[in-house]
Amino acid sequence: MSFKCGIVGLPNVGKSTLFNALTNSNKAQAANFPFCTIDPNVGIVLVPDDRLEKLAKISRSKKVINTTISFVDIAGLVKGASKGEGLGNKFLSHIREVDAIIHMIRCFDSDDIQNVNPNVDPVRDLEIIETEMMLADLESIQKRLEKQNKKNISDDQLEILNTALECINDNKDMSVLNSKFDLKKLNQTGLLSIKPKIFVCNVDENSVQKGNEYTRNFTKKFGLENTLIISADIENQINALDLNEKKNYMKMIGIEETGLNKLISKGYKILKLDTYFTSGPEETRAWTIKKNCTAPKAAGEIHTDFEKGFIRAETISYKDFIENEGWVNAKTNGKMRLEGKDYIVKDGDVLNFRFNT
Repeated sequence: MSFKCGIVGLPNVGKSTLFNALTNSNKAQAANFPFCTIDPNVGIVLVPDDRLEKLAKISRSKKVINTTISFVDIAGLVKGASKGEGLGNKFLSHIREVDAIIHMIRCFDSDDIQNVNPNVDPVRDLEIIETEMMLADLESIQKRLEKQNKKNISDDQLEILNTALECINDNKDMSVLNSKFDLKKLNQTGLLSIKPKIFVCNVDENSVQKGNEYTRNFTKKFGLENTLIISADIENQINALDLNEKKNYMKMIGIEETGLNKLISKGYKILKLDTYFTSGPEETRAWTIKKNCTAPKAAGEIHTDFEKGFIRAETISYKDFIENEGWVNAKTNGKMRLEGKDYIVKDGDVLNFRFNT
């Protein structure tokens, strides 16, 4: 599976600049006026994983295949978007299609880049976006709970929608629904406010190490757990360099990890994802799965026939695969296990599936 992150925010906060940096492209038009992005740009990015090359070297694989993540650059929302202001509902619908939301927030001063608001205030800006998504959810819920529409909704969905409506009316955070209801059923509602969120504070070059007054005010209210401090401009500069130049430049400005790696790491965490591997002479490949995924479901990521005809999974931990230099020695040394249908795949497992055709 590949997951999709939508980059949202007010106009001119650096969304398209970040998108271009993350995807190493110039797909997204970055300009100094609101709504320069109209149709969403989509970029598919390889997920970096140092483990792949080590596995491939041992297996002498002809190919190495990373798993991927998609980034979607969604046009800037403004106050009143849920009522059609700016480019309005068209873009709210684009948010419905993503697995997680990256809130891009302006945390820099600039006389050269227009601000749709009179001053820089990241807390206010995020609240505008969150309010518009909540109002869009409210309208959607009310329509679906109208008498003529109610009969077409399952009892499970009715319970979720009524609980969501209570949250909105009582001014409670709708993310509480995530602990009360099954994720699959929640996703079927199409509600925007319950999607996992990453907050990206876009700062100037001087603030990239320690943040600034704006990021401090923001984290005081929204916390550090899902917040990243990134300079979209610096990320663009990094992507223009070769590998050695990148390392030297990052060392010089005092950052240890690229914004892409930070976002992917945070995305995997909030979406509760793991990675397993297949490795042999033809290819070494990474596969993304949900945490607590059973072996047959993991096999289904390769092909549905693998899941339907699943017999067992030959399983070696990444550590044991490396230490025993591959399948043969791992098996000889008792490090390969045969796991059945109830086995919960662990992050880093190297798997070989046996199945009936």
